[in-house]
Amino acid sequence: MTSPVLPRTLLLASSLTLLLACTDDEIADTSDTGTETGGTTGDGDGDGDSTEVDPDVAWPTLDCDPLLPDYCGFPYPNNVFSIDDPDSPTGRRLAFSGALVPESNGYQPDPDAWVDSDGFSPASTLLAYFPGVSLQGLPTPITIEASLADDSPTIVLNADTGARVPHWAELDMSHGDDGRRAFMIRPAVRLDPNSRYIVAIRGLVDQGGTPIQASPGFAALRDISPSDDETIEARRGLYADIFLRLGDAGIGRADLQLAWDFTTASDANITDRMVHVRDEGLAMFDAGPQFNIVKIDVDPSPGIAMRVTGDLLVPLYLDEPGPAGRFTFGADGLPEPNTTTEYPFMVLIPTSAFSEPAGLVQFGHGLFGSYEDVDDSLLRDLATDYNFVVFATTWLGLSNEDLGQIASVLQTGRVDDFVTIVDRLGQGAFNGLAAMRMMRESFADAPELVGPGMEPLLIDTDRSYFFGASLGGIMGSTYMALTTDVERGVLAVPGQPYGLLLDRSEAFTPLATLTNGAYGDKLDMRIAFELIQILWDRSEPTGFSRHVISDPLPGTGPHEVLMLGAIGDHLVTNFGTHLMARELGIPQVNPANRPLFGIDQVEQPYSGSAFIEYDFGLPPIPLANVPMTEGSDPHGALANVPNAILTVEQFLRTGVVESFCNGVCDPS
Repeated sequence: MTSPVLPRTLLLASSLTLLLACTDDEIADTSDTGTETGGTTGDGDGDGDSTEVDPDVAWPTLDCDPLLPDYCGFPYPNNVFSIDDPDSPTGRRLAFSGALVPESNGYQPDPDAWVDSDGFSPASTLLAYFPGVSLQGLPTPITIEASLADDSPTIVLNADTGARVPHWAELDMSHGDDGRRAFMIRPAVRLDPNSRYIVAIRGLVDQGGTPIQASPGFAALRDISPSDDETIEARRGLYADIFLRLGDAGIGRADLQLAWDFTTASDANITDRMVHVRDEGLAMFDAGPQFNIVKIDVDPSPGIAMRVTGDLLVPLYLDEPGPAGRFTFGADGLPEPNTTTEYPFMVLIPTSAFSEPAGLVQFGHGLFGSYEDVDDSLLRDLATDYNFVVFATTWLGLSNEDLGQIASVLQTGRVDDFVTIVDRLGQGAFNGLAAMRMMRESFADAPELVGPGMEPLLIDTDRSYFFGASLGGIMGSTYMALTTDVERGVLAVPGQPYGLLLDRSEAFTPLATLTNGAYGDKLDMRIAFELIQILWDRSEPTGFSRHVISDPLPGTGPHEVLMLGAIGDHLVTNFGTHLMARELGIPQVNPANRPLFGIDQVEQPYSGSAFIEYDFGLPPIPLANVPMTEGSDPHGALANVPNAILTVEQFLRTGVVESFCNGVCDPS
């Protein structure tokens, strides 16, 4: 609101029937029916000097993949960039080469920064490169359902269940080099963890309508023709399996231009760190976290009795408290505190809280903001009108004091150092949890916090809520998945994942200029963002929003959330907002401004988690991965919509969602 800025089991035959002297036409015919057969063929002319082998799901580990020889790291994500690890939940472990992790400004990032990941990000963008390709006939962000059609040129398939993944396809338009635009497939949902996926592409043409040719390496696998590349030959058994699974899903091999597979990271790999930090850190507080009151401003505004600034004492899980800090780890591989430190907070106490028990609202500020952003007219009104004590800490990692570190990492291409942002976000999320515990258990006992007649501060801990906007709405999903003190929260103008949000945000434009300058080859820039996403999952909503409502994290109960979106948002793309709503599994309340793929509609008043979009009359947002810039940015406009404030307060108090709009919500 404020803006500081089908399923079925696949049974593999033990061997495939060998068809001697099989012609190319016969191979094409059997492929089109989805039936995988063995056979011999040569270089496409029926020479009979290569033989289909039995399916064997095993991957060589490669520095680069010759399936797309024009760029080392594509296709991406890709299981050939991993190794076997029988001790991990997925059986895999990422193993990137120096050639795959792009160098920038003479700096070579350390590939070992990703070695503790047991798979690729469930929010991965699927990358390939087809120079001069046309997007004609491909699914778009507003025709996602087309990606599930039998004739979709792009297919993303869960290898085990056979279920297709909704998605759209686009070219990377975030830079000006027409010759180096990545071909990107964006899943419209967060992929399942610990799952193998197969990507298949067919029917692509260039700008003149000429079909795109498969690379020699992929053609050799598809056509069962010989290759002098050992890495291609090593994957005969793997591709027998891939083509079998695609065929079972009705996708013939004859017209495929590219196919590959990858495995997503396990939930445990992504979330265990923060669950451990929460459980261990909060257990250190016997009678509530300790804090120091630094300053009290009396009667700073009408209805606010005190504005309190203080320092919260917390275990420090970073090697240093500032922007370059990163987690320190114990022998179990989980973060461990090395000392304690203080981080600031601010509290607004309404006058009414000294005569009637007040509820608690924790505020999550916007991008590059701070705890001081709680001193805002919207939050002051929420406190005074509804008797809430409102408070905030700083979202470390993406706060005003982190901007220099972020700019430095992006400008220099030190993507391995992006972990400093991720780990700081983790510490910041814990600080938020600790602050709520402080407010519930120890804050009201401070002797300084008394009314003019020495009345005690009264807090009703049964009314403990979260309200985040922009970054606070984004990271609020992580907070709500982790909190054991808050049942309901509001996520205003949020979205996920960051890999989708960044290119489409005006807020990122200055940093995008730095990133563009860091990479001469724009394909390097695109894969760098994907490498960052793997690290980011451990703090951003990709790792956590799934666990807010229906699949709680260990030791955590389910929560309820209200999401509010602004159609035409310049800072958080609507496509990311919709993806978060799908991942949370929440419906829109009717009457809705528009139907949205994968999001149900329900009648109001509605009890439970839900989503409301507000239409401010802007033109449609761009389909390409560029920011929306037309019209007045509605990102912070909900703060000035009285009906939205009523909706927020009622949901926090009762769990009932009602828009209070006269029909669709159209404040324009």
